[in-house]
Amino acid sequence: MSIMTQPRPAIRTGWLRIAAALAVASMTMGAKAPAAKAPVPMQNWGARIAVTPAGTHVIGNPAAKIQLVEYMSYTCSHCAEFETEAMPTLRLAFVASGKGSLEIRHFLLNPIDLTIAMLISCAPPARFLQLHRSFLTTQRDWLTNAQKATPAQQARWNAGSQASRLRAIAGDLRFYELMERNQLDRPAADRCLANEALARKLAAQAADGRKLGIEGTPSFLLDGILLAGTHNWATLKPQLDAKF
Repeated sequence: MSIMTQPRPAIRTGWLRIAAALAVASMTMGAKAPAAKAPVPMQNWGARIAVTPAGTHVIGNPAAKIQLVEYMSYTCSHCAEFETEAMPTLRLAFVASGKGSLEIRHFLLNPIDLTIAMLISCAPPARFLQLHRSFLTTQRDWLTNAQKATPAQQARWNAGSQASRLRAIAGDLRFYELMERNQLDRPAADRCLANEALARKLAAQAADGRKLGIEGTPSFLLDGILLAGTHNWATLKPQLDAKF
């Protein structure tokens, strides 16, 4: 008499579960894990420069929460001091993060101001900060030369067409050489100085500033409000800190 062995459903079911688990594990091990997303680099807004329709230069995020405007003159010694004292901090702490922007507007005081503002406006926007700083940090040198101008030089600066007067200033004060080092050769610079539409646009910036109540440089607007009694970094910084 033979003994028939009955199947063991529980054991067989267990083996099936193990086999299924191994198969799933094998598939999982063979599959590639999803690639990690590369971190999005933070934009350095301090290197972004845009030219507005009015001809002003905006440094940083144009949609920044805090917007600072500086009215300045290249023949103003206090503007040169502000450039040295404030601009490094403004670019690194205020503008680079994207929370604040700085707009440079021209407040023309004399023909030398107009000459420099026109030359800078004709250069590529990417060169603006370098040129802006170069003219201000060398101000003492070329302003001393201007004060030593001979009667013949002064006559050239005040006679003839506007273009010829500005070219005389640029030549006598060696502005052409500075511009050539920044990708604007002399023929291009001469064409720039003959651009009457640009001259009117720059003059309009100063006229708009006077309408706002600006009488001297540097002067500042913070979120559209003229800051009374604020003409240097020492008085501007606490007001920026309160906003920032």
